[in-house]
Formats: sequence, structure tokens, C-alpha cells
Amino acid sequence: MRARGWTPFPFQHEAWAAIGEGRSGLLHATTGAGKTYAVWLGVLDALLRAHPPGRGAEPLRVLWITPMRALAADTARALAEPLGELAPAWTLGQRTGDTPAAERARQDRRLPTVLVTTPESLSLLLTRERAREELAGTAYVVVDEWHELLGSKRGVQLQLALARLRRWNPALVAWGLSATLGNLDQALAVLADPQARPAPVLVRGRIDKQLAIDTLIPPDPGRYSWAGHLGARMQQPVVDEIAASTGSTLVFTNVRSQAEIWYQLLLEARPEWAGDIAIHHGSLDRETREWVEAGLKAGTLRAVVATSSLDLGVDFLPVERVLQVGSAKGIARMLQRAGRSGHQPGRASRLTLVPTHTMELVEAAAARVAALAGRVERREPPAKPLDVLVQHLVTVALGGGFDADALYDEVRGAWSYRALTRAEFDWAMRFCEQGGESLSAYPDYHRIARGDDGLWRVPDAGIARRHRLSVGTIVSDATMQVKWMTGGRIGTIEEGFIARLRPGDAFYFAGRLLEFVRVREMVAYVRKPTKRKGTVPTWQGSKMALSDELGDAVLDMLAVAAAGAYPHPELQAARPMLETQARLSRIPVPGMLLAESYRSREGQHLYLHPFAGRHVHLGLASLLAWRLARERPGTFSISVNDYGFELVSAEPFDLGPVLDGSALAAGPDLLHDVLASLNASELAQRRFREIARVAGLVFSGYPGQPRSMRQLQASSGLFWEVFRKYDQGNLLLAQAEQEVLSQELDIARLRSTLQRLQGCRLDLVELRHPSPMSLPLMVERFREKLSTEQLGDRLARIVKAMEQDLARGAV
Repeated sequence: MRARGWTPFPFQHEAWAAIGEGRSGLLHATTGAGKTYAVWLGVLDALLRAHPPGRGAEPLRVLWITPMRALAADTARALAEPLGELAPAWTLGQRTGDTPAAERARQDRRLPTVLVTTPESLSLLLTRERAREELAGTAYVVVDEWHELLGSKRGVQLQLALARLRRWNPALVAWGLSATLGNLDQALAVLADPQARPAPVLVRGRIDKQLAIDTLIPPDPGRYSWAGHLGARMQQPVVDEIAASTGSTLVFTNVRSQAEIWYQLLLEARPEWAGDIAIHHGSLDRETREWVEAGLKAGTLRAVVATSSLDLGVDFLPVERVLQVGSAKGIARMLQRAGRSGHQPGRASRLTLVPTHTMELVEAAAARVAALAGRVERREPPAKPLDVLVQHLVTVALGGGFDADALYDEVRGAWSYRALTRAEFDWAMRFCEQGGESLSAYPDYHRIARGDDGLWRVPDAGIARRHRLSVGTIVSDATMQVKWMTGGRIGTIEEGFIARLRPGDAFYFAGRLLEFVRVREMVAYVRKPTKRKGTVPTWQGSKMALSDELGDAVLDMLAVAAAGAYPHPELQAARPMLETQARLSRIPVPGMLLAESYRSREGQHLYLHPFAGRHVHLGLASLLAWRLARERPGTFSISVNDYGFELVSAEPFDLGPVLDGSALAAGPDLLHDVLASLNASELAQRRFREIARVAGLVFSGYPGQPRSMRQLQASSGLFWEVFRKYDQGNLLLAQAEQEVLSQELDIARLRSTLQRLQGCRLDLVELRHPSPMSLPLMVERFREKLSTEQLGDRLARIVKAMEQDLARGAV
């Protein structure tokens, strides 16, 4: 480092010392602070002491795990420079889904000293017959962007792989790198055995790195606003910001369809930018994504509109600033995206928030204050997902076989399975051996068998091949390839969107206007269009929900406004809307639950504003509607957003259970009531489709012969019905129900929200007109049944009537 004129930061010295002592650990530091060298140089130093260079090539010693294939090449470049100077005879390679066949074949003969790979590719290495011989010498595992894996099944898959490596090498040292994480102690415990000696260590990388978060204030946001209300109005301000920037600008959106829309908005405003700006999201072809990434690194692109596909670790030094269109919905995500600019120690990171409706102005101010105060969301690891365990049993059976008792102890060494009972493990064993109670007659589901030596192995080459093709926990949406009639590949798009198109229809994709021609064998063929206008495809990626931390921060910010203070420029801009809310109703504050009642031609409306995020609000609204209908039968329509929810009934209903709190009780009946209030069986069946694929029940097809999503759904649906009728004790059914509660409905957060609301004062306001906070919920419901023009007319009438009453002082 001194040769490069660099001075190590104290946290880098701390990490080097810990690694030198043989400790595992977690390094938490700002994006662009120097985390990679903090761990990599420590690992390299320790390896050089244990294996002095000059003895020729070394076997595999280091596994560097990255959550995204796109990061592998960048990571390999960062590791290569010190390795080339300090140990030139040692080799470095990459192994991901993108690795060419020739390179894989070379690695099959001899793995490199340092291997950059993904959790899925590591699991595939564990399926090799000589896995123990090839991997037992691994001394270090480094997990980049650990926060990105921690809360998912991919992280569980990695936990199981680490448990296997530790069985072969008890002295294994594991390090995680993270930039945005709230539960650091737990994140360390999940990665590194807390009982290990010397004890694992948490290293915090505190450096003076300037972070600037500001907001692009819209001209006259008005008194009323709803989702997307300001979107197109922000087109020119965003264009002006990009034009004024001396470096590259990243424009982040939360969903792919929004990225396509904003790319078109930028080109519409500045056609001469064609070729200077680009779009990047996960559905684009890999070559297109790599071209965009290369342009960002070289500084040749003025701007790139992107989704979370560029959230993580790729270093784009020329990026000067980041624009976030709409709320990032979480403080961690906002900080992660901010770190894409100024990605280097000593350089400032700048993020500008672009609101798409007026409440997002309040959110922007709240997010900035929360970020600077260090409030960051937690990531909770899943609890013993049995579909991942079933897959792992077959993986280990392929990789040389296993003894059941020894593997049970090993699996319990993984954090997510620390409470796994022997009965649950034995059930997973029987399920792999004979397909459970209902599939024993089908040889394809006899995936493991016990040999004369007592070890369990995979008995059939066909089962082995299908398993290797199915390893992983990423269950993609129903997609099909998009190709030109002339043969070039453009990307992948959702099957459901294509199914709604007729030949000749035009749509925007990959920043281009395309004309749909036909579908053949899971490929949608397109050509250049004759029409000038098209639709934008939708992707099923669910809308992000407001995090707990950000929801609390927004309520804190509203309390400032309720007290008559507007110290932030965002609050000043939102002031007309907030003052109108105060005149027509109340401004919600911590410790108070605002309820608004309103009567219209549609019937009686009830609005509640808990600020708990759309997923919790869906559960709350369904629960409340069910409990009210139980008292007096009635039908309710529901709409939700991140701030609250609406119940509408054509018939008047009694608000008593809401006012006395009984309808919002979080008692022992909560679980039963939530399941009864929703179509829980349908939700669980949908969740089971993913579980069936992870557990290896449903095979996605051989390379070049993919099965359609309809076939896969039919297969998983068949298993669902068979298990429910003939194998009711099947634990995968219970897992599906549990995942609906914990992930889709976030039952823990729902319960804590109800408990919080029980301690709140309930303020009920009878409205003459929809308030600025209730109107957006009305709009959510209108959108499902009105055209854009009809919606515009309806809103214009509502706003006009309200403005007239305000002017007369009649509210």
C-alpha cells in the first residue's frame, strides 16, 4: 500500500490483525471505504505466512462468495493485482453461471488457489464425487455483500455449505463484508460459529466519508397528491440535473417497468442523448448489461436508468451522483444506492431523491435524518426452511455420500437449523429416500439410498443430472426469451405480459419500441415496429413496502409539521398539503392512530393510517374487514398503500369495534383470524410452487428444452393436491403456510403493529371531503376499474369541490 501512496485506515489494520490471529469476523464499513483490501490483504498475508511462495501452484485456499454473477469479474480484478505481485504462481479464477465451458473444464482438472463464486456454484462444487478432496484445503471463505444474502434462502444455502466446509476443516476462517445492516451481532453469529476459538470479531470501519442526501423539489406540488402524481412533472428537473453533471449519473427506480418509462422520458426530452444514456435491469440480455457496465466504468455514458441490478458492489468510479426516483422504501437501500457514487475512500457520495408524490417529500426528509442518525433496517435469516435442507441432502449425497447422524450434527451447526429436531431431519431423509408418504411408487423421487457401507448416496445418474441442473434457491418468475426475428437475443420478459399481446402490438423493452410477432417454444419473436406508441411490460416483482424504521421516521417528521415547524426544504414544499390535512382532518403523529370516516355514493369509507407498510396494511385491512363482518355480515372493498388502508362498504357499518380497540386486538386468536380473513390456501399454494422447485419436486427442464411456466405450475399444483389428500403430515405444506405468514403477511410485524396501535390514542375524524391522506387510497381503488381519462375526470371533480369548500372556509 505504501508503494501506492496509500495509508491504511485503522479498521484495515484491525481486520488484518484479527485474520492473522485466525479469527472469523464481520467487517461493516461504508460503501467505497476499502473493505475488499481490509480483508483480502489480511487473508493473503496469512496465507503467505502459512504457505511461503516459491513452491509453485497452491491448491484451492480461498473461496470469495459474491451474491451476483455480475460482481464476479469486478471482484476478480480487485483481487488479482495484489495476488499477482505477492504470489505470482498462485492462480485466481471465477466460477458462476456465466463461466465458459472451457474454463470450467480447466477448473475440473485443477481448481485455482482463489476462486470467486456464488452460493449456487459453491453448492454445485459440493455435488462433485471428489468434493472433500478438492475443498478440504479451503482455509478462508469471504462473503461479499453479506447483508444481501443474510435474509434469504440463498444465505441459508451458504450457511449449509459453510457447515460442510467446517466439518472438513474445523479451523476454517469466514469473513463477511457489509455496508448497510442493523443487526450486526446476529449477522456475525449467522456467518461465524459464536463458540469458535479464537472468538469471531466485529470490525466497524469508521472513516470520514462525506454523504450528501438532498431532494429535487417539484414546482408547486399542491394540496392533494397520489401515487405517481408528480412523476412526469419531474421529467425536466431530472433532465436538467443530468445535463449539469460533469460525470456519469445513475438514475435508480424501484421496478423494471418504471425504469423503461423513465428511459423513454429522458429520450423524449433530449433525443440527442440517444447512445449517451442507457438502461440496465435484470431482464436484459447479459451482453447488453455488460456493455452498459463497461460504459459506466469508462465514463462514456452520461446516464444509466437502473433498478436494483446495479445496487451492489460493482465499482463505477466515474459516477458522480445518484438520483432515486420515488422513495427507496428503506434506509439501507437508500444508503446502498448512495454509495454507487463517489465509490472510493475520500470521495463524497451524493444521492438526490426525486419524489413522485407529495408524501414522498416527507419521506425524503425523514430518510435523510434517519440515515444520518444511523438508523438501518435489520435482515432476519429464515428459520429452518426444509425445502433448502431437502436439496442439500441430495447435494451432499452426490458429493461422496454421508452418514445420517454425522450430517444431522453438521446441519445443526448452521444458524438457521440450530433448532432443527431429529424428527424433522428424519422426515427430510425419508422424503429424499422415497418421496414421503404419497410418492413412494415413483422411482424419480427415490433420490438417495443407503449403501452397504452405511453411507447415503444418489443411486441414479438421471436423478444426479437433474439435481445438478436444479441446484439453487432463486425461483425466477414465469419468463420467456425475447428475440429478433433475425435471431439476436434481447432479454427475458414475463410470460403473462406476452400472453396479453396480439401479433402487431407494440411494447417498450430494453429501451426500444418492439413489435410482437409470435411465440414459438417459449421464445417471443419481435421486429422493428410500424406503430409509434406502445405499452410498458409489467413484472411480478412485488412492490417494495415501507420499512419499520422509515415508517417510524416519517411519523417523527410529521410530528414536527404538526407542531407548526417546517425546518426542512422538503417539509416547506409539502406544507400546503400538510396544512390542508390539518384543516380537513389531523396530521398523524407517534402515539396517535388517525381514523377517518367518510360517506359517499359508494357507501361508508373508513381510513386508518398506521404507517406500517403495504404488506402489513393488507393483513390489517383484511383482518379488520373480517372481524367487522363477523359482527354484522357485509362486503368490504379494500385498498392499501404504505401509509394506511381503506375499507369501503355499500352498507353502513358499526365503528364501535374500531373505537373500543377490539377489532384491532393482537390476542391469541390473531393467527386464526388472519388466516380466516385471507384466501390463505391460495396464498400458500402459490408459495408452494417455489418450495416444490427448490425441494426438487418440479424440474425446470434440460438446457435448450425449458418447460413452460404453465407446465411447472400444473406440476406443483398436482403435488399440492396429492400431499393435502394423501400426505397431510408433509412438512413442505406446513412450510408454505409458515412462509405466507412470515414473508407475504409479515405476521411478526403485523402483531407488533397491532400491539403498538393498542397503546395509541385513536382520533376519529368525520370528513366532509377526502383528506390529502385518504384520497391516495381512493385512487388506488379507482385505478383497478377506471381508465386513465375517467380517473382524471373523477379526481378533478373531487379536488375542485374540496378547493371550493376550503375557499369558503366550510370545513
